[in-house]
Amino acid sequence: MNKIYKVAIVGATGLVGRTILKVLEEKNFSNIQYTLFSSSKSAGSKIDFLGNTYIVCELKEDSFDSGFDYAIFSAGASTSIKFAPLAASKGCIVIDNSSAFRMDENVPLVVPEVNPEKIFENNGIIANPNCSTIQAMLPLKILDDKYRIKRIVYSTYQAVSGAGKKGLEDLEKGENGTFYNNCVPHIDVFLDDGYTKEEHKMINETRKILNKPNLPITATCVRVPVRNCHSESINVEFENEFDIYEIKTLLQNGENIILADDIENNIYPLARKADGNDEVFVGRIRRDLSVKYGLNFWCVADNLRKGAASNAVQILEKLLKH
Repeated sequence: MNKIYKVAIVGATGLVGRTILKVLEEKNFSNIQYTLFSSSKSAGSKIDFLGNTYIVCELKEDSFDSGFDYAIFSAGASTSIKFAPLAASKGCIVIDNSSAFRMDENVPLVVPEVNPEKIFENNGIIANPNCSTIQAMLPLKILDDKYRIKRIVYSTYQAVSGAGKKGLEDLEKGENGTFYNNCVPHIDVFLDDGYTKEEHKMINETRKILNKPNLPITATCVRVPVRNCHSESINVEFENEFDIYEIKTLLQNGENIILADDIENNIYPLARKADGNDEVFVGRIRRDLSVKYGLNFWCVADNLRKGAASNAVQILEKLLKH
């Protein structure tokens, strides 16, 4: 008889939380018993999930006393800092969507297509990277393995859904919203060096995932008036020579990567095409003619799915299979 696993979804009523539930419905695991949690503000609300109506429970300090096997947290860093260690102390493995533990040297930072082995090196907590980092890692890991990356320049065009419900509401305000007719070069708070926290996340998380702590990386992160799906212009300098056709072949064969690169027919990655998908779309692949071994490419993915919910569920799936 198959074991029934108890899984908690923390932050179930939020934008990412509801996307997690949608992905779990698609997966339709037969051996999981779910409990949905939220803050006291949303506790008691009802959510239709897997053909049943779930009443959302308030997250409390004793919530994990009943013995959960796994939990996916998506309720912000402050909630994770308080409750994730509590859950882990009760024997629950936490997959955390917040920034709380990403740079903790004792917590693995995982993109399943890139470093799945790290999943099983956890001490009770596994971190989900930032949405803008996750999508870049799929192509970059393949390219680093083959040509050894020397430097990365990120320029992001991030959808308002990355700012949660408030971002979507702002876009819907039209001319009265911040994002109307604007590209806003400001995601998260500014730090003393002039970079935003979002930019530092991309830099530091990339170094950790690729296991290159001194890799030169710079980033400019911009919010654009697009509802969903992040787009990124990625410039890479390699240590070794490369062939464009070989790069396209490598990426085309990469796990969960879709190559959309046919400029003669105006085919390249678009946010509307990526919306609702778990794959990372890559195109506009061309040499950077300003340096010896440089490459430019365009990378698009659904930030709510692959950038958050689906990545977390993929980690859960690997834990269940293990």
